[in-house]
Amino acid sequence: MTDPLLSELLDLALEAGRRAGALLRDGRPDDLAVARTKSSAIDVVTEMDIAAERLITDFLDEHRPDDGVLGEEGASTPGTSGIRWIVDPLDGTVNYLYGLPAWSVSIAAEQDGETVVGVVEVPSRGETFHAVRGRGAWLGERRLATRPSPELSQALVATGFGYLQERRAHQADVAQRLIPQVRDIRRAGSAAIDLCDVAAGRLDAYYERGLNPWDYAAGDLIAREAGALTGGRPGDLPSGELTLAASAGIFGVLQELLEEAGAWHD
Repeated sequence: MTDPLLSELLDLALEAGRRAGALLRDGRPDDLAVARTKSSAIDVVTEMDIAAERLITDFLDEHRPDDGVLGEEGASTPGTSGIRWIVDPLDGTVNYLYGLPAWSVSIAAEQDGETVVGVVEVPSRGETFHAVRGRGAWLGERRLATRPSPELSQALVATGFGYLQERRAHQADVAQRLIPQVRDIRRAGSAAIDLCDVAAGRLDAYYERGLNPWDYAAGDLIAREAGALTGGRPGDLPSGELTLAASAGIFGVLQELLEEAGAWHD
């Protein structure tokens, strides 16, 4: 990809994220209600998820009508340009529904299946994370780098839980096995934010099973460009089976522990 194209994609993702973040922050109704559910009764979609995705996809279509789009709330077009946008208009919907601050807008652009641009907008913090493949990861004007790798026993690790009852129970068992071997566990409720917090040195690692591409596409690139190692099960890329990001010194040992604990299994 040419540098001008990368810059164009980044600028569009930044502006789309800014607009969607402002809509979600300023337009949240006091009587916000669930519009529908997906995989379970707690896997919710609000009217604001739908409105934010429409805003983002309309904006991208206006500027790059030949691109493909994959959105969490149903946007799906193949495109003809070789570029596809992967959009999570509101990552952390349950937090948003309850008025908790850990929610974000995640927008990535990929070419031929490889993510080349990622933006995560976190309105409650006034923060915009972004990365371009090969150009590093940034929080505003500050270049990001992961924390120096600690011993695993001193690592602060984040995770998340799925929406299906059996999966959540198994994930709790995995976390219970991990807790005695690390400094502590955090569960914030937004995969995109957790991946960016690994990039910013606020976490040493993050893992989760059951994510979709829109959950991790942008955050995975941001974490990698900040120096983290990312993947799934040993030898695999991040996927719905397992997504893992960690500073280089603890990635392998944490991946091995998660494999032994069956973190990829329901």
